[in-house]
Amino acid sequence: MQDAPVRPVTKATASTARTAPARTATVRAMAARTTPVRPSVAGALRAVEYLLLSGGQRTARRNAWTAVLEDRRRAKDRVEAQHVMEAVSKATSRAT
Repeated sequence: MQDAPVRPVTKATASTARTAPARTATVRAMAARTTPVRPSVAGALRAVEYLLLSGGQRTARRNAWTAVLEDRRRAKDRVEAQHVMEAVSKATSRAT
């Protein structure tokens, strides 16, 4: 096992080294006061997926879902473009 690289001590690191215990105590006090964050449903499902599926299946499922979302976005864009084309064709037919 390799040792972590050692940084040279400078004035900045020397001054922060003296205040580190006070800062650590402040962070601990803040952490004790905060309420725990409830996990979202998506996060819970992702955790269950992680436990039940192997890595390859997990990646394949995520890729498939991303493809579904992308297809939905393209379909929405197609419908929007069709509405624009119909509006333009109606405007030009009235003008002529």
